[in-house]
Amino acid sequence: MHAWLWFSLLVLLFYGTLGVVQKVATNLISAESALVWSAVGFMLLQPILYSAPSPFHYTCGALGWALVNGVFTGLGVWTLMAAMAVGGKASLVLPISAMYPLLVVLVAPIVFHESITSLQAVGVACALISVVLISSDAHGH
Repeated sequence: MHAWLWFSLLVLLFYGTLGVVQKVATNLISAESALVWSAVGFMLLQPILYSAPSPFHYTCGALGWALVNGVFTGLGVWTLMAAMAVGGKASLVLPISAMYPLLVVLVAPIVFHESITSLQAVGVACALISVVLISSDAHGH
């Protein structure tokens, strides 16, 4: 099995577990507090996961992109937990929010010069249709 596939399957496991944990947390505390404690939990992993000699040996540009990554990660986590904290059902919020890679698929040909096949375009269309079908339950239809 390719290493990237192994990591991708672990993402599925960890994010699947995360969705349940986020819903429980936001049932008990605010989304803002849950975000702070999520950051604490993330920092607890750093001694285990970080293997490079120094996080500052990269260029300013590379560190800037990593910082922007952190900002958007924080915003994504906060809005996900806020959606659940205001009454969103995990069974609806999480599948809809899990469609975020569609944005990457749509901009990848322009930004990264990657090609998208016809079959992948059909997959994108199916994913968009799934968002409509999943969210239709949110309106009681």
